Amino acid sequence: MPVVAVTGGVASGKSTVTAVLESRGAVVIDADVLAREAVAAGSDVLASIAERFGHGILDPHGELDRQALGRIVFSDSKARIDLNAIVHPRVRELYREAIARANRDHPQRVVVYAVPLLAEARTADEFDAIVVVDAPAEERERRLVDHRGFSAEEASARVHSQATDAQRLALADSVLDASGDLSQTERAAHQLYEELHELWPDRLGELSATFPSSPS
Repeated sequence: MPVVAVTGGVASGKSTVTAVLESRGAVVIDADVLAREAVAAGSDVLASIAERFGHGILDPHGELDRQALGRIVFSDSKARIDLNAIVHPRVRELYREAIARANRDHPQRVVVYAVPLLAEARTADEFDAIVVVDAPAEERERRLVDHRGFSAEEASARVHSQATDAQRLALADSVLDASGDLSQTERAAHQLYEELHELWPDRLGELSATFPSSPS
């Protein structure tokens, strides 16, 4: 069962790309979803985060206050390293469980792992292929401000807290240009699907016949 990692900086367009691949029949595992599960209320991981950063990062319901934690870790690289050391091992466990389920339930499909922090937390040899969804840092900052309500300072901090574009691109087997508008990124994602089909026709041949070909 091939596993393709799809990575990219914040607001690069990863969600758009993985949504297209899922609509064409790929099994998508989302690292952000796994991370939310890892820090669920009552979990050992959340307890460790509160011990490290203080109970001010919990909301009145005992759940993680992401904004409060974000204000700490996106302005302090040491705090970010400490947070990753707490969360990432549990995310890896959840990833292995998700892969096992996909292998059991959908052995003939390609699995796409949407993983924003691949360059920071994983290694290239864990995956059969790595796709980098690429958009310039300035464009990603603009998207955070225009579409997610971040201030310019917050957007810059989020973008520059991650690996550089060069570090991500060094890992890429394929680069998907997502610097344009939504429709351009969707077209590129459909083309990526066709490229995956060429790599693993025995895994995607049946699905390719079921779903429409990529738009021109």
